[in-house]
Amino acid sequence: MSKTFVRLSHLLPAALFFIGCSNIKYLPEGENLYVKGEVEIETDTIPDRYIAPLTASLEDLLRPKPNTTILGMRPQLYLYNIAGEPQSDRGFRNWLKNKVGQAPVLLSDVNREYNENVLRNRLENIGFFNAEVASDTTIKNRKATVTYTAKPHVIYRINSVTFEVDSSELGKAIKATEPESLLQPGRPYNLDNIIAERERIDWAIKNAGYYYFSPDHLIVEVDSTGRDHHVDLYVKVKEETPAKAKQPYYINNIYIYPNYKLTEGGYQRADSTQAERYHGLYFIDPEHTYRRFALANAIIFYPGELYTRGDQSRTLRQLVGMGSFSFVRNEFVDVDSGKTNRLDAYYYLTPMPKHGLRTELLGKTAAVYNGSEINVAWQHRNAFKSAELLTFTVFGGFETQTGGNVNLNSSFYRYGAEVSLSFPRMIAPFNWQPTRKYVPRSIFQVGYEYLNRRTAYSLNSMRFSFGYQWQENPEKTHDLKVLEVAYVQPRNITESYQAMLDTVPPLRHAIEPMFTFGPIYNYTRTNTMNADLKHTYYFKGGLDLSANLYGIIRGANVQKGRQYQILNANFSQYIKMEADFRHYMKLGANATWASRAMAGFGYSYGNSTQLPYVKQFFMGGPNGLRAFRARALGPGSYTPEFYGEDNFFADQTGDIKFELNTEYRAKLVSILHWAAFIDAGNIWLQRSDPEKPGAAFSRHFINEMAVGAGLGLRFDLSFLILRTDLAMPLRIPYRPKGERWVFDEINFRNSNWRRSNLVFNLAIGYPF
Repeated sequence: MSKTFVRLSHLLPAALFFIGCSNIKYLPEGENLYVKGEVEIETDTIPDRYIAPLTASLEDLLRPKPNTTILGMRPQLYLYNIAGEPQSDRGFRNWLKNKVGQAPVLLSDVNREYNENVLRNRLENIGFFNAEVASDTTIKNRKATVTYTAKPHVIYRINSVTFEVDSSELGKAIKATEPESLLQPGRPYNLDNIIAERERIDWAIKNAGYYYFSPDHLIVEVDSTGRDHHVDLYVKVKEETPAKAKQPYYINNIYIYPNYKLTEGGYQRADSTQAERYHGLYFIDPEHTYRRFALANAIIFYPGELYTRGDQSRTLRQLVGMGSFSFVRNEFVDVDSGKTNRLDAYYYLTPMPKHGLRTELLGKTAAVYNGSEINVAWQHRNAFKSAELLTFTVFGGFETQTGGNVNLNSSFYRYGAEVSLSFPRMIAPFNWQPTRKYVPRSIFQVGYEYLNRRTAYSLNSMRFSFGYQWQENPEKTHDLKVLEVAYVQPRNITESYQAMLDTVPPLRHAIEPMFTFGPIYNYTRTNTMNADLKHTYYFKGGLDLSANLYGIIRGANVQKGRQYQILNANFSQYIKMEADFRHYMKLGANATWASRAMAGFGYSYGNSTQLPYVKQFFMGGPNGLRAFRARALGPGSYTPEFYGEDNFFADQTGDIKFELNTEYRAKLVSILHWAAFIDAGNIWLQRSDPEKPGAAFSRHFINEMAVGAGLGLRFDLSFLILRTDLAMPLRIPYRPKGERWVFDEINFRNSNWRRSNLVFNLAIGYPF
């Protein structure tokens, strides 16, 4: 053990003790620092597996919360104390004290009686009607802990549930919802379930036309008399429920204001006599800002139909989903002052600015590579008066090598443009409407890109696509490109790069002409939008096809010399599949364990022997195996080629990919978070290549997995997350068998080892 490590091992406890003592000395006279509130449950009626979650939920209710701790220290409190008293509400001292620092939480701030009542009420609300709660305080070295002892006793369960309603139409509608009731005999009494049951019935009743009905018109009476820890529940309609809440309503007229402006006086309804009728709807839009059919397709209601909340929600979702309005508001108004059960519907649509300009400037760094990129997008949000979104984007970027041995393939710049036209509906030769819950989109895209690796080659790329995007429900999204055509031609191959192809033949694949055409389909499913869940997931699967039918018709077979071209490029014939699964588990309020598994498989046949270069998989980089530079690993156990001394080309690609990542993320203080991660994976070729020994996929692929690990800092700025990662390889697959694990070579004190093994990545956002 080194002397330096011994010194640090002595200094760390001393530093912790010093910071702890420093916080105590700043306390006011007679005050104690409140460091912990805990709940102890004394019971023999609750199974052990439920005690820990119940304890955690009760402790979460305690107020106030103690000062934030990190490894037993309270750095925010320490910064608050050493900042002293700022002389003004500006300056560094004020920022340190009031923005970064945290005021001490004192024992005198704790209202034990209030917390006891909160805990008791919570226990009663989940069925422990006879719960008892007491508290006690322990003080040691001016640090106070308050312990709340809870005795829940026996939980009360539901004995019976009765829907006590009359024989009116409303009563029958409520009675019809009984089979789906959340209140079931045998289950524990729970106030949250009763509230949810009222809301469930309200939703069902509103879907039956009862516009003025609300959850407040329902009451669930609880009777615990004469029962041994059981209750009888009675669902009733309150007697004071107004008459109009007891009758269903129908849609009368529908008025749409497509170019509505919010004035100082609020929303003012214009004279409906100015309206123009279209398919039973009334449009108040003298300037004809929008075509009638586009908005009419978004209205689910129709005059004379029964009002339902489902139709109302879908209509609003359709109008918002068109992406052309900054505000969408609606109201329903009684016809004839409520004398009839009819409603006029009004929709007020405030358009977004017709034109918009967005600029994005990005910076990136990985190891000794640095670069920047700029994107400028101009948008027209109502290009043809049907809420079409026309986007014209120009972009440019560069990457250069700022350290290490410069190679011919290390620096590049690129620029290009793209035109996209998105229609908020399905454009097809037949009537196809995959969903009415969300707005589907038909999208045309045309793009061009010029890539110049100045000392090697340049590429001209053109692409066209037409397809559809639609959302099945909040968790499921589909993206179908009926046709995507991509064409790539190399230009300006330098003499030095041409000479290099004779030494490193695999590099030729990067400059081969390419022509692909076919459909692409992606399916996404996720529940990550549900922030209350402990476990969330994200899945994306894709299928990419090119020239399959055309190649079969032509009888293409490159193995037999039958290879065909389109526009002076061999067309690519392949099937490519990808899957990306991510899992997130909350470990607390400020900690998450995130994991990802990725797999990709490409099968080329007929006119091709491998995937085209731009369609192949690669490994490494800030969003993959962070211990290896992008495109610097694989395929398989293939040893990277060097051209000259230490002149390595990071252009390794493959037809098959497998990657695993796991990362622990936690908050340190304020905007600062940290992470510890392990990455593993590799790529392989579909077929053996004599020029790349060890690159082909085999049943021994697991022995060719690369492994890396590292630590990172994240700066959560709300509008973006700035991420830094420092990683090192733990397993290098192109080394000889038996020497691929490199734990025994780790030496942080050796500058040569650090330069060769530590990889720094700077990026925006999380890697997954």
